[in-house]
Amino acid sequence: MKWQQLILAFIASISLIFAGNALAQTDININNTNLIRFGGSVTVPENQVVENALAFGGSVTVLPNARVLDTAIAFGGDVILRKGARVEADAYSFGGKIVQEEGAIVGGERTTFSDRHGMMDGSNRVRISFFAQYFFNAIFRISAAVVAAILGLIILNTSPQFIPNLATKLRQHPGLTALWGLGGIVGIIFMSVFLAITLIGIPLIPLLSLTAIVTSLVGSLAVAVFVGQSLVSNRNWSLQQQFLVGLAVVTILTLIPFFGGLIVFLVNMFGLGVILLWKLGREKPQIATE
Repeated sequence: MKWQQLILAFIASISLIFAGNALAQTDININNTNLIRFGGSVTVPENQVVENALAFGGSVTVLPNARVLDTAIAFGGDVILRKGARVEADAYSFGGKIVQEEGAIVGGERTTFSDRHGMMDGSNRVRISFFAQYFFNAIFRISAAVVAAILGLIILNTSPQFIPNLATKLRQHPGLTALWGLGGIVGIIFMSVFLAITLIGIPLIPLLSLTAIVTSLVGSLAVAVFVGQSLVSNRNWSLQQQFLVGLAVVTILTLIPFFGGLIVFLVNMFGLGVILLWKLGREKPQIATE
């Protein structure tokens, strides 16, 4: 194997965290009444009313004149109520504190779970916040890997050449794949901004985001195959085995702290890029033969 391929395999290995992790960094709005985020903070917009606001690994911030009808809970962060904000029921902070600006109201129980004095020093709070965020991120990444494994095995059994073809395309044109991925990300950002400034385009933003996530996920399956093939190329392993090996390796590597942002960016770039290159590039991928 050429040293360029080894470098690319290493980069792809540390970069592959599936699109489920993107969801882990995004607010989940359930029936427009519940805001939940895993691995980050939640913000209730100004003048908006929601039933619950929960942050696992971050803080809950209720902006001025916003209302939480039921519960505001922060695991590993603070519950922050800006001027005029209201939590009609209870507010809980695990590892942080509850901050109420002038005119902010908590109608029910107001409780922090930290040290015995009810307040933690800065270093301990940062440590708990880090471990809480890491814990929930790790759960989401492992769950995403399980989903990706199931999806990948289904595709490999129903359409045996599709993912290997994408992996071959990535192996043949790694630089071009990266350029397509970067172009796709920039295009999605500009399209989202364009839709956001037009009233008629706002409802299309979730559809655009979902399309990008699904596309990146499918492309990430090809990256897993590519990594597995690079690592066990000298063994007579099936495509399913190569895929699972690659997936296991990259999943373990994505659990290394402090690489989350870079990992998300790179997996989106390679996953999205290989799909765009396959669909829009001039050449169709061919399975490499020995």
